[in-house]
Amino acid sequence: MSNAENGQAAANRVAVVTGAGQGIGAAVARDLVKQGYQVAVVDLTAEAAERVAGSLGEHALAVEADVSDEQPMAAARERILARFGRVDVLVNNAAIFSTLAMKPFEEIEVSEWDRVMAVNVRGVFVGCRVFSPDLRAAEHGRIINLSSGAVLLGRPGYLHYVASKSAIVGMTRSLARELGGSGVTVNAIAPGSTETEVPRATVTAADVANIIAGQAIKRRQTADDLLGAMAFLAGPDSGFVTGQTIVVDGGMSFN
Repeated sequence: MSNAENGQAAANRVAVVTGAGQGIGAAVARDLVKQGYQVAVVDLTAEAAERVAGSLGEHALAVEADVSDEQPMAAARERILARFGRVDVLVNNAAIFSTLAMKPFEEIEVSEWDRVMAVNVRGVFVGCRVFSPDLRAAEHGRIINLSSGAVLLGRPGYLHYVASKSAIVGMTRSLARELGGSGVTVNAIAPGSTETEVPRATVTAADVANIIAGQAIKRRQTADDLLGAMAFLAGPDSGFVTGQTIVVDGGMSFN
């Protein structure tokens, strides 16, 4: 499908992107607006959401919400519906990762484990639960969950993060079964190590070199590398694809 056809297909459709105040989420929000979607930029930090939405003009709405808390997410839904009138696509991107320090699993405090699970797992559940009536009502509802290529690698030092992103794969498959009868597709994207503007103090130049050496494609992955898969899963051409996890990691792993 051409860019023009993509734009026509996306006309009047509304996408909600969580964690869209920076990084991958911001890149996804920008690309969806380019495709013709109206986009709700949801982020825990109002300033970050407003910065991204402001750069996208009238086609975007900044919404402050904690994805792990159902009440703020329900309030966010009301704001989005008041502005746009519908929701067609939900991108569950919000997650805790860049602020985590690598450590042996015995050194992960239970409180830190719970915080990661609350955002990375419960946040996806809450988003799907809150927006499911709108997605069921849409002509073709789409849920796209962000997992991680770390799940396939069994990456050490981030047991809580890897466990949370593994849960996303299972949730995606189960939700695909539950929502398929309503015409809603549910899929996941598993990115490899992705360079964004978000600082990662634990990733050294040597780490980056090792990552690139392990990939089939010998360059650093960026957020833009995820946009093709995202556009496909959000658009009409993926209407018979559900319950799947698309790995976008430059050939670091083969699923």
